[in-house]
Amino acid sequence: MIETQGAKQGGEPVRNDWSRAEAEALYDLPFSDLVFRAQTVHRAHFDPNHVETASLLSIKTGGCPEDCGYCSQSAHYDTGLKATRLMDKQDVIATAQRAKAAGAERFCMAAAWRNPKDRDLDQVCEMVSAVKGLGMETCVTLGMLTPAQAGRLRDAGLDFYNHNVDTSPDYYDQIITTRTLQDRIDTLGHVREAGIKVCCGGIIGMGEQVTDRLGMLVLLANMATHPESVPINLWNQVKGVPVNDTAERPDPIGVARLVAVARIMMPQSVVRLSAGRQYMTDELQALCFLAGANSIFIGDVLLTTRNPQRDRDADLLDRLGIKSGLERTVQADAELVARAG
Repeated sequence: MIETQGAKQGGEPVRNDWSRAEAEALYDLPFSDLVFRAQTVHRAHFDPNHVETASLLSIKTGGCPEDCGYCSQSAHYDTGLKATRLMDKQDVIATAQRAKAAGAERFCMAAAWRNPKDRDLDQVCEMVSAVKGLGMETCVTLGMLTPAQAGRLRDAGLDFYNHNVDTSPDYYDQIITTRTLQDRIDTLGHVREAGIKVCCGGIIGMGEQVTDRLGMLVLLANMATHPESVPINLWNQVKGVPVNDTAERPDPIGVARLVAVARIMMPQSVVRLSAGRQYMTDELQALCFLAGANSIFIGDVLLTTRNPQRDRDADLLDRLGIKSGLERTVQADAELVARAG
């Protein structure tokens, strides 16, 4: 057994040598046994009663030359989305300030590019430095990067780079043809070599099988260093894209099982419930937190799709006794009301 990321803790080693059969065996455990094991691992590495809150902003929307079959921003499909230019830096900073006031601890900026041009990267680096100056963690997703570009983002103060593998190696070419999985792995390598933390996960519900979802987790868990953040996205319905023909909403218990397997296989990674939470009941989200999820995106919109409103999230986390950035803002709102009264 290979242990490359630290000693055994909480009864589970940190491993980078998982097999598909092992992942399937975990997934197939009796549900209570699986969740108990995942929660035990979770408690060895994280506060089980804290959820990280992040905010996501599209700083350049639409017109992407990639043909990702799930994406509203691809220029290959008629989705009714109007392409925009890169946002002004001051508008991005103002949005980040509002996100921080609303309870976000991390601010993520996304641009619909295959890869950024250096002149555009100049502006993004300025945005990163400015948001970092607000006291927030920073994350960007800009498509493929060269080693030099990754170094520039590091020098600007970037904390995380998001670049999802999207699905399993076996299902990948059913979703995307304009960029190979190896292209994605290469960019992740450049980011890691630059000293930037990696945010990498994928999407479920596009028509893939459970074995593909587990194959995606095996790919991530067998990286030399696990991604520090692992977003699990439920596909958001988008008109005009090919995935509409294959999409199938995942079984809710299956979603919780997948979160638990991710937690066991990548014990030190933050596992985020990302896109598609508006399709999840409060009960399913609670199960996922119990299974080891410990991050969410807040805000009414994620790039071009819907997201639960802040008040709903704050109410759910409060009922579960979970601490978050939202808890602080709710307290601040109450104090403002009390002073006004």
